[in-house]
Amino acid sequence: MDDASAEEPWCGAGRLQGACILSTVARRWSRCRLLLTIYWPRLKASRAIRGAAWALVATGVATPALRKRLRLRPATVLGAAALAPAALCVVRPRSLTRDAAICALQMWAYLAAYEMPNDNPERLHGRVRVRYPIVADRILGFGEIPGERLQRRFARKGRVRRVERLLVWCHWMWFFVPHGSVAYVRWRRPDLFPSAAARIYAVFDLGAVFYWSIPTAPPWWAAEHGYLGDTASPHVRRMMLEYGESFWGERWGDLYDVLGGNPLAAMPSLHFATTLMAARLLSEAGPVAGAGGWVYAGALGVALVYLGEHYAVDLLAGAALAESVRRAAPRVASPVRAFAAGLHALQEVAGS
Repeated sequence: MDDASAEEPWCGAGRLQGACILSTVARRWSRCRLLLTIYWPRLKASRAIRGAAWALVATGVATPALRKRLRLRPATVLGAAALAPAALCVVRPRSLTRDAAICALQMWAYLAAYEMPNDNPERLHGRVRVRYPIVADRILGFGEIPGERLQRRFARKGRVRRVERLLVWCHWMWFFVPHGSVAYVRWRRPDLFPSAAARIYAVFDLGAVFYWSIPTAPPWWAAEHGYLGDTASPHVRRMMLEYGESFWGERWGDLYDVLGGNPLAAMPSLHFATTLMAARLLSEAGPVAGAGGWVYAGALGVALVYLGEHYAVDLLAGAALAESVRRAAPRVASPVRAFAAGLHALQEVAGS
């Protein structure tokens, strides 16, 4: 009896402590249920948005590479590739890495648009325009196309002289100039980067529209096919090809295959258009860089015509394209900002 009486206080204390623990657990579980009720839909939405965005990025990277194997329609390839940069903005916060990745995705989409007309060379050759730039250049050159006049005056048959090699390298440097200019603006004036990148890649994209709608032959192609004189002794040589074979040797074939995905994409000259836009962007970043950009643009213009890569009218069209994008930029700034705000709102919901 005494032992039982001695144990009762401890038993009561144990029951009280257990009840307190259970009450605390119940209250915390109630709070957890409330939090889950409030935040679970948002959590599910963020996961869904991130998953969908990463899927769009992966699809945009894969479709251009797999388009021939899977026989994908051009609209499917271009649509998927175009969505990838926007999707990346949703899942990754603004950073140097993201900026570089967006530019790379943009150019990946452009390369698909540039090359796809040549996926069926026979069909492309059946649509190519050859004569109208010849007529235009003969008007500009007072009866003789400027490239033909320059080669006849300064070139030596069977040779690529030192100054001509310099012009070839000036042409090859173009593959780095537009993107290097955007990178320079990102480094020196990061506040100007979004506008700079949008303008220069808009020039690329609009040029690709012309390549689809009016595929136009460059002068070297016209010369090889007899439109500019005897094919055995063409009036316009392609000096870049001649020098490339001698300088790069066995590697030239692979390099040319990579860089020459569409030989009938001459109007307008995106070499010249993007270089002019790059010169403007560099001028906004600083006077010294701008001066260098304009000097290079002038040298490249001479090189493109002299080497037989473009007609003079191609350069004029490229200059018109670059100027049109520059003038249109302030007018489309408002809808572009609204689109960017929408992407930022999705990014916040996604929790990126």
